[in-house]
Amino acid sequence: MKLTILKEKLNEGLKLSEKIAKKTLALPILENCLLEAEKNFLRISSTNLETGINYWSLAKVEKEGKICVPAKILTQIVNLLPLEKINLYEENFVLNIEDENYKTQINGISPEEFPLIPQPQSIKPFILSTPLFCEALNSVAKIPMPSSARPEISGILISLKENIVEMVATDSFRLASKKVALSENFSEKISFILPQISAREFLNIFSQEKDELKVYFSPSQVWFEVQMTETDHPKIQYTSRLIEGEYPNYEEIIPKKFSTQIEVSKEEFLRHVKTASLLSGKNNEIKFKIDPKKEVIQISSQTPNLGRYESSVKGKVKGDEIEIVFNWKFLIDGISEIETERFIFSFTSVEGPAMIQPLGKEDYFYILMPIKTV
Repeated sequence: MKLTILKEKLNEGLKLSEKIAKKTLALPILENCLLEAEKNFLRISSTNLETGINYWSLAKVEKEGKICVPAKILTQIVNLLPLEKINLYEENFVLNIEDENYKTQINGISPEEFPLIPQPQSIKPFILSTPLFCEALNSVAKIPMPSSARPEISGILISLKENIVEMVATDSFRLASKKVALSENFSEKISFILPQISAREFLNIFSQEKDELKVYFSPSQVWFEVQMTETDHPKIQYTSRLIEGEYPNYEEIIPKKFSTQIEVSKEEFLRHVKTASLLSGKNNEIKFKIDPKKEVIQISSQTPNLGRYESSVKGKVKGDEIEIVFNWKFLIDGISEIETERFIFSFTSVEGPAMIQPLGKEDYFYILMPIKTV
């Protein structure tokens, strides 16, 4: 293997690869990345057996070949080199990095030991905006909780219905849904459960990408891919195993009727909730008393040893008077994802599920259970 590549591109690929490479005593090969020179490209790959990444960059390839090297040390060395272009060549499983003033050798490993990263085979992808997909995934990614009894709720349900991608996540106490439109028509109805850790890796890898995202899917694996801007060739391909099992029928728990609804300013409401949280005690409890006659939402919290907080917010109120208690952390998580200036907060009963929705938009909703009081 012998090639020349821009440092900026090599650095980008190595940093992405290092996010996936995993330190493990059982399989030390997973600490390595695979460098492969092929035609006019350098491909950098890494995997932890659950997820994997391929990164391609244009390069001046004089000799094709491949080698495995420790991902972390190579990333650190390349990052510190004050060069615009970097020359790489492999000889007897040693990677040489050379310039007029620099010469570094890194002992490598036979590429035959590197695990295979699955590739999509004859699968039609669905296509959508990468920034919109990242935004939607980020709005629900924090919600799932690890569960050995119900592994399916440890991930995020991603489903396609009528050219809309919907992402749903729950931890049994709350549930969020975010929808985003496809860039191209896709007639098939599919769904899969993406592990939460994979969702976080995806966001770390693709959050700066601006072009379209191709998503390939099989019963056990998913692939996310973006293209290069310079040529019609993949730039980043990230793959993850999926969670097996049937996701709960969440549509059954979406409330259809409400006893009380309020419309209120997002920023004003959040400010009151965050202030009340400072005196909410160990259980994170904040009480809301909604008065339809005065169209006022009273907010209160207290910690016996510290003090008490009370305030009120004006809003549009319809329905019955209600006093209800929520975990402020869960509440802020849901309201923070609202993109409109005002939102609707709807209540079924003192102990029943409540729903948060943006005013005038139907692409997001957040359901949470109140705290039962004695």
